[in-house]
Amino acid sequence: MDTGNLALDGAFWITCVAIALLLVLSAFFSGSETALTAASRGKLRSQADKGSGGAKKALQITEDNERLIGSVLLGNNLVNILATALATALFTRLFGESGVALATLLMTLLVLIFAEVLPKTYAIINSEKAASAVAPVIGVVIMIFAPVVGAVGSLVRALLRLFGVPVDPDSQILAVREEIAGALHLGHSEGVVEKEDRDRILGALDLDERTVEEVMLHRSGIQMIDADDAPDAILQQCMESPHTRLPVYRNEPENIIGVVHAKDLLRAMFRQISSGGDGLEALKRFRITDVAVPPYFVPETTTLDDQMRQFLRTRTHFALVVDEYGSLQGLITLEDILEEIVGEITDEFDPDSDLPISRSDDGEFVVDGATTIRDLNRATDWALPDDEANTVAGLVIHEAQMIPTVGQVFSFHGFRFEVIAREGNRVTGLKIRPL
Repeated sequence: MDTGNLALDGAFWITCVAIALLLVLSAFFSGSETALTAASRGKLRSQADKGSGGAKKALQITEDNERLIGSVLLGNNLVNILATALATALFTRLFGESGVALATLLMTLLVLIFAEVLPKTYAIINSEKAASAVAPVIGVVIMIFAPVVGAVGSLVRALLRLFGVPVDPDSQILAVREEIAGALHLGHSEGVVEKEDRDRILGALDLDERTVEEVMLHRSGIQMIDADDAPDAILQQCMESPHTRLPVYRNEPENIIGVVHAKDLLRAMFRQISSGGDGLEALKRFRITDVAVPPYFVPETTTLDDQMRQFLRTRTHFALVVDEYGSLQGLITLEDILEEIVGEITDEFDPDSDLPISRSDDGEFVVDGATTIRDLNRATDWALPDDEANTVAGLVIHEAQMIPTVGQVFSFHGFRFEVIAREGNRVTGLKIRPL
């Protein structure tokens, strides 16, 4: 009898130790899954560049999330089921049929506290550190379970296709840009990220998705020099213009023959006067084409990112925009692209009265019709759509399906639009307020 009790006691303690070890393994798998999925790949990359082998391994195994999650879940379920089976056998032997309920209750508490909540909480708090620590072991687990995980994955995808759900194992749920944008919007809503910082970063991310057509100065607003004008008239026009570079045309504005820089113009005229000997009379022999440089044309579909790279590569800041037929549509400068990142850039030649957005006494926004929807959204933190039109006036015309007259009022997208100015067929002034 004593020998039986000793055997029973020995089996009891061996089973208890086995259950404890299995719970530790369960905690390891649960924490590893959370750490590897929650860790920032950017921080892991930074640690890997500094020589961390664990971070490098973590980056490697997280490239295939399907294999990672499948292997961890397989290991976690194996140890949980085995631990529960051992506990059920042990409690049934000790308490009879009621041992099943006791084993279920006890294992639920133990697994929930020590194998799920505790390791996952730690992994969330120290995700990069934990991911680097567990990555080498998880790499071995993935290699061992690879055949089983591959078979299970194929079966799952077949079942999903059977129900009409397409599955691409190589697709990412969120693109990197969307992840950054979502984090910025969340940080701004929680007060961690300033609006200006959010707008700058999002503006830089958007350069590859926006075209020069969206931010260019329309041809109706371009100041040009007529090559046939008298030199003194050209000089006066250049001196009065707030711009340093002006296109030069001949016969008609569509026929651009060059671009002149104010500094080059003044230098050439000064040399003409100084070397002529007869003062201002020598200026009459001056020709604008002698100092104008060849025009630089770009298609309107060029992305802002590509155009900025072209500006930096060619060491020029000014380009004329043409459509697919070669017709002049507008012009774009490096400053226009930089404004998409840092916001409106003003200097002493841009007085406050020329700003396209202002606030009226009644609290409504007075907006120039040529203001881009993107600039308006950034200035007011609104979310007006810019899919169908680039400017505020274009949005009103698109929604109204007509060219509105002064005094007409429209309501759409949760805002009230009142036309306050119009020149010809162009809507030049609007009052806007949220409804």
